[in-house]
Amino acid sequence: MSRSERLLDLIQCLRRHRRPVSGHMLADETGVSIRTLYRDIATLQGQGAPIEGEAGLGYVLKPGFMLPPLMFSDEEIEAIVLGSRWVARQPDQRLSAAAANALAKIAAVLPDDLREDLDASTLLVGPPAAATEGIDLGLVRQAIRNERKLGFLYRDAGGAVSQRVVWPFALGFFDKVRVVVAWCETRQDFRHFRADRIAELQAMDTRYPRRRQALLKEWRTTLDKPRGPR
Repeated sequence: MSRSERLLDLIQCLRRHRRPVSGHMLADETGVSIRTLYRDIATLQGQGAPIEGEAGLGYVLKPGFMLPPLMFSDEEIEAIVLGSRWVARQPDQRLSAAAANALAKIAAVLPDDLREDLDASTLLVGPPAAATEGIDLGLVRQAIRNERKLGFLYRDAGGAVSQRVVWPFALGFFDKVRVVVAWCETRQDFRHFRADRIAELQAMDTRYPRRRQALLKEWRTTLDKPRGPR
């Protein structure tokens, strides 16, 4: 690995850690000695990278740091293309367009040889199953971002319809169905709502009282526990 590649690898390692991480851990992740790690940190700081910390206390990369166009490996390009193509095939039209735009932006800043690799990727995504939901998933994503309540009518597997007010905090994408993960005020519990069973979706101005990150973390702890019927 060249020194420039090693420095980029170190930046990527720092990006993965939101809190200060020790030099020894960074050295292990990048496969260098602690002395080399300290020297690389100093080099990046000298070039303007906003890395805070010092030996013995740990290091953190301040949010918002932008790198110039990166050199991607073959597998990284394949992952970018495959993921973007899959999202572009989803029935959420705004998300689909965003995936296509993001891929175009990445292609625009790549060197010519890597741009050709991106355009010529042989990993293909098959046609999606026909979308059956009649709601705008963009409204759901916006409610999640803004931590706002949603109201809707929900039809369960038996055909019974009920009015729900929920605190949405995640949206699951599966081949044939999309699932809204939320805290349900009616059930006073976490619930999973199939988007194809939702009708009369209403975005509400009311902010729900907890942060979505906290709801997501708590929901994850319940995944291995027995659940009641939905």
